[in-house]
Amino acid sequence: MTGPKPWLIDEAGEDVRRHAPATLRNRDAITALLRQVLPESGTVLEIASGSGEHVVHFAQAFPQLGWQPSDCEPAALRSIAAWAAEAGVANIHPPVLIDVEQPDWPVGDMDAILCINMLHISPWSATLALFRHSAGLLGPDAPLYIYGPFIRHDVMTAESNLAFDASLKARNPAWGLRDVTEVDAIAAENGLVRSDLIEMPANNLSLVYRRA
Repeated sequence: MTGPKPWLIDEAGEDVRRHAPATLRNRDAITALLRQVLPESGTVLEIASGSGEHVVHFAQAFPQLGWQPSDCEPAALRSIAAWAAEAGVANIHPPVLIDVEQPDWPVGDMDAILCINMLHISPWSATLALFRHSAGLLGPDAPLYIYGPFIRHDVMTAESNLAFDASLKARNPAWGLRDVTEVDAIAAENGLVRSDLIEMPANNLSLVYRRA
């Protein structure tokens, strides 16, 4: 059994709007969980927004929140803007260019940060930077929500995830499924502690971190 093919923004077609098939499969499950995680008001920063389909769906589901999408790819920023314009959602801010490993992010304090399906298709240094920046932007009870496939030593990893991990590493040795224990350790180094781990459909996890 093989895992899903990693979706990359530069592999899309000519349409300015990119489409990530995984968003249609996981957005409802993520939305249901976010109802328990997100604050009642404020601004949510999404890191690595990709096509922009997630942020449009979330903005429609949570109209009381402002949504700040971002990505490191100009093509992604154009796609985000196109999807947002087509949906006519007023609570989505214009997307901003954020490379997580850059020393400065062009945003201020946030009430929540979301990062969906980034950790396994980026180098470990990107995970380090995500936690470092998040710790500086989030208030005492503001959540950092992370979604994706992970490895847990106390739980058998699904064969599909093992195959996916192998395919990622074959494509780029710096990629691969991250160990939850190692992610927790990086969080702790930045003053964050995991408050929740929720199993999600298709062998994914939701991890929620807050200030210790």
